[in-house]
Amino acid sequence: MGEGTQVNGATKGAIVGGVFLAMLGGAGYGVYTLVGDDGGDGKGGETTTQAGTGTGPVGEKDAAKTAKAFLTAWAAGDERGAADLTNNAAAAQAAVGGFRTKAYVSKAVITPGTPNGATVPFKVEAEITYEGTTKPLVYDSQLTVVRGLTSGKPLVDWQPSVIHPQLQKDEALRAGAPASPPVKAVDRNGEELTAEKYPSLRQVLDELRQTYGGKAGGRAGAEVWIEPAAKEAPRRTLLTLVEGEPSTLKTYLDAKAQAAAEQAVTKFPEASVVAVQPSSGHILAVANNRKDGFNAAMRGTRAPGSTMKIVTAAMLLDRGLVAADRPAECAKTVTWGREFHNLKNFELPPGTSFATSFARSCNTAFIKQIKPVDDDSALPKEATEVFGIDLDWKTGIKSTDGKVPPATGAAAAAEYIGQGQITMNPLNVASITATARTGVFRQPLLVSPELDGRTIAKAERRMKSSVQQQLVSMMKLTASSGTAKEAMAPVRGSDKGAKTGSAEVGGAGDSPDSWFTGFSGDVAAAAMVEGGGHGGEAAGPIVAQVLNAG
Repeated sequence: MGEGTQVNGATKGAIVGGVFLAMLGGAGYGVYTLVGDDGGDGKGGETTTQAGTGTGPVGEKDAAKTAKAFLTAWAAGDERGAADLTNNAAAAQAAVGGFRTKAYVSKAVITPGTPNGATVPFKVEAEITYEGTTKPLVYDSQLTVVRGLTSGKPLVDWQPSVIHPQLQKDEALRAGAPASPPVKAVDRNGEELTAEKYPSLRQVLDELRQTYGGKAGGRAGAEVWIEPAAKEAPRRTLLTLVEGEPSTLKTYLDAKAQAAAEQAVTKFPEASVVAVQPSSGHILAVANNRKDGFNAAMRGTRAPGSTMKIVTAAMLLDRGLVAADRPAECAKTVTWGREFHNLKNFELPPGTSFATSFARSCNTAFIKQIKPVDDDSALPKEATEVFGIDLDWKTGIKSTDGKVPPATGAAAAAEYIGQGQITMNPLNVASITATARTGVFRQPLLVSPELDGRTIAKAERRMKSSVQQQLVSMMKLTASSGTAKEAMAPVRGSDKGAKTGSAEVGGAGDSPDSWFTGFSGDVAAAAMVEGGGHGGEAAGPIVAQVLNAG
C-alpha cells in the first residue's frame, strides 16, 4: 500500500489501484482515509456528498453513499462531519472524537464492504500510539442506514458498536495506563488461567484484576480497553500496548473442571454452570455461553423450578411433616389459592413414599404440605438459616444472592416448587446442593478472603443429621431411578445425586428454563439453560460433564 505524507500542513497522496489514499493533517493524527473515485476529491477532511432525501426504506445505493461519506469523515478525524451524517449527532461526535483523542488512534484505514440492503460492513485498520509505542488494532464492524425522522435523509443509525463491535450502550473505547496492574490468575494447582484458553472466564478475570490488581503488587503497563458504562464494572482489555509486571493471584478454580464447564455450555445457547466443592465452598468452575456476555452463572436472577424442592424438602423434614420412607400423596392436582398440577398431570399410586415423590418431582406432594406447615415464613427461614441464601455472599467478584421472599396464598405455594417470586442462579443452586451434601453451609469463594479481609457469610444453624441423610438419599434416588436418571447415567461411580427443575418464566408458549443440580464425590454443580426445556434435557448433560471432570 502506498503512503502519503504531510508537508507543512498540506496533504499529499498517492494513487494506488485506482483508489486515492490521503494522509490528512492534524495535531498528532496522521490519518489514512479511503476515498473511492466516484464522489470524493481527495481533499483532507472533506466527505463525499450525502445521498438525497426521500421516503420509504433506504436502498443499497443510498446506504453505500451515506456509509462511505460517514466512514471517510470518521477516518479523517472530522467528528462533526461524521456526526452530522448520523441520527444521533451528539453521541456520534463524542465517540468519533474520542477515537482519536482518547483511544490514541494515530492512523486509520476504514474500508467499506458490500452493502446488504441498508447494512454496510466495514473494516477498520487502526494504529494506536501511546507514549512512543505503536501497535495495530484491526477489526470488522458494520452500520445500518435509516431515514431521518424529520429530514428524510439517509443517516447512519448511531450505535456504539459502529466504533467497535464490542461497545455497548454508554461504553467507550479508551487507551492509556490502566488503573489496575495486570494479574496472572492461577488455579488451585498453580496452572495459569487465561481468557484465551478459558473464554467464559474473561469477565471473571477482568473483575479479579480490577479488585485485586492493586493489592497483589505488579506494575501497570499500557492498554486499549472498553470503558464500561457502570463505574464499578471492570474494563475489558482489547490490546496490550506495553506489558506491565503482573502479580500472581491464586484462585480456587480448578483448570480441569473449568475446561469441562467451558466445553459443556457450548452445547446449548444461553447456558450457565457453576461447580463448587462441598467440603470447602470453593468455586471450582464458572462458565457461560451467552450472546450478551452476562455472567448469569453468578449474577442471574431466574426462578429455579424444582431444584428448589431440595430446600422445601429440608424444611418439611426438619419439621417432621414428612420422612423419606413415609407415604406422601401425589395427586394430579392440588388447589391452594389456585390449581397446581404435575407435569402432564401425572399422579403416583396411593402409599408412594415422599422419597419417590421427590425423585419423580411431584409438585402436588409438596404443595399439599403447605397447610400442615401453617407458617408463611417457614421456607424463607429454612433457605436463610440453613442454606445461607440471601446472606450477602462476598465471593471475590460480583455475585447475586438468591432470594426467597415471604409470600402468602398461591404465591407461597408456587415458592414450594421454585416458582413465584424466588430468584436464583447456578451459583446459588450449586451451593444449596453442596449444603445438602454435607449438612453445613459454606459460603462459595472464588479467592481467599485473606486477600482483602472481607467478611464471609455464616448460616445460623447447621442441618440436622437426620435431615441431611434423608436429603442425600432422595437425591441419590433421583439420580438412579428418578427424573435425573438419564442425565446422570454417564457420571462415574455410585456416590452421586441430583435434582431436576424447569421454570416457567414467560407466556404459555414459551419453553421453560432448564435447571439441573447434582453432586458426585466432593463436587456439586448446577446449570441453567434459558428456554432449554425440562431439566434433564439441557442443563442435565452440562452438569454431568462437569461432575465427571471433578
